[in-house]
This record gives sequence, C-alpha cells and structure tokens, in this order.
Amino acid sequence: MSGAADVERVYSAMEEAARLLDITVSREKVRPALEAYHEVLADAVVVFSMASGRYATELDFSVSVPAEAGDPYRVALAKGLTPRTGHPVGSLLADTQEHCPVSMFAFDGEITGGFKKTYAFFPTNDLPSASKLAGIPSMPDSVKENAGLFARYGLDKVQMTSIDYNKKTVNLYFSEMSPDILGPEAVRSMIRDMGLTETGEVGLTFARRSFAVYPTLNWESGRIDRLCFAVISRDPTLTPAEREEDLAKFSKYANNAPYAYAGEARTLVYGLTLTPREEYYKLGSYYQISDTQRKLLKAFDSLKD
Repeated sequence: MSGAADVERVYSAMEEAARLLDITVSREKVRPALEAYHEVLADAVVVFSMASGRYATELDFSVSVPAEAGDPYRVALAKGLTPRTGHPVGSLLADTQEHCPVSMFAFDGEITGGFKKTYAFFPTNDLPSASKLAGIPSMPDSVKENAGLFARYGLDKVQMTSIDYNKKTVNLYFSEMSPDILGPEAVRSMIRDMGLTETGEVGLTFARRSFAVYPTLNWESGRIDRLCFAVISRDPTLTPAEREEDLAKFSKYANNAPYAYAGEARTLVYGLTLTPREEYYKLGSYYQISDTQRKLLKAFDSLKD
C-alpha cells in the first residue's frame, strides 16, 4: 500500500471515530499532519481518543514516529503545522534529545485543530528520573520543585514525556511502579498532597490497575495542573464514571471505534484525570497497535480490582 493510500485509510478511520461522537474532522488541519508522515504511517501506532465533560467536543489523534524519522516538532515547524514560539516550550524536545537517549517519538493533534503535541519515549533499559529531567535547561522549574514529591510516592522512572505547544505544559509518564503506590490510601494521600480533586471508590478501584501515572506541569507556577491514571485493556466497561450519560457515551465508543488489527479484540486505554477543580475521563482506542501494547495488555489486562 502506498503512503497516500495509508493517509486516506487512517483519515477515513478518523472520520468514522468522529461520527460516533457527532464531531466533524477538519480536513485542512488533519491531512497535512498525516501526509507529513505518509512513509511511516503503515507501521505507526495510531490512537483516537475522546474525553468527558467540557472536553467532549473534541477527538484527539496520536501517531507514533520512529526515531530515525526525526524530531516531529521540527517537522511540524517545517511543514507549517504549528507556529514558531520564543517560549521555552519550543526548545524542550531538542534539549531533551541532547540530555537523554530517545527511542521513539509521537505527535498528537485535534481533529478540529490539527497538530498540538509531541512525545519523546525513552529506552526501557535507560529510563530517566524526574530529577534528571529537571536538569534539562528548558524544562519548567515545576519539575524540579515537585521531584521530591514524586519520589516520595514512588514515581521515579519516566517512560516518556509529552509537550503541549498550545497549552505550554509538560507531562511526565511514570511507569514501573510498585503496586503499593496504587493502593487506595496511597492514592488518596498523593492526590491531597498534589492539591487535586479527590476521587471516589470507583476511581480508587480503577487507579489500582494503572500501567502509567502522569502529572501535567507548566512554566508559570509550581502547581500540578492535572494527574492522570492510565489503564490499558480490552474490556469496554472500565470507564471510571458514575453518571449514566458518561457511561453510555463511553460504551458506544469503546464498542464501535474502528481498528485495523483483524482477528484481535479492540485495545483500549482509559484515563482518570484529576485537576484542582474537577474529575474527568478519557478513552483512547488503538486503531493500529504494536507488540509493545500487546505486552502491556498481557501484563496489565489480567489485573483484578
């Protein structure tokens, strides 16, 4: 299949996912982002993600990029997918590569707004700590300010980072966590110390199954903007919501989102997100997956509440 055909196939699947949510894809915003990586799109991990509450009017897409394909932020600038900025956010991905080995990249976009975010994945045998990442010159000071707090709760190994160029925020994705870290009392204490909205029993039960925990930080203050607990599964019923409206909407998407790996069950990634003011939920459906996700499923989908 040619690169152009892969672009059309992924774009058509994106439209199919968007119809489940009654959202319209902006062709002029999305196609250029897919076309920039038409040569690697066939083997990329592709995820289409929805959310609840005030975020329910958008669908995000994520595409993995092999390291040899190059820094996706530079590509986005070269292709005119995002404007240049004098803010440190524009230097962070390049600075990260100078200080840490990067095994893979990815980029995110919104189906109505196009490119917005990049990811840097670190080698599994060389995961940096938050303290090491805090030493990157353009990293927000809030990472250093919260490194001790993260360490206190066993959030040490960072699997990847992401950079949101519109919101000017950074996510640290912690992995390799002890089960004790995800117990109800530990999670309650962590949430309180981070100044975030406390979740109920449904959320605490959900958090125990997390394969990654990721805070969102910014350049303007030392506060933690958000904390998300991520769960990977083939089970379409794991949304940590209680409102019938949310459960129905997430069920529709979990059971009908398009996917391209015939002969396997649809792979899903759920998120419980807490901010200082609210709790909301995310659900990503893998349209294309790799053996990495299959290994995560084997390790985490068998976990019981």
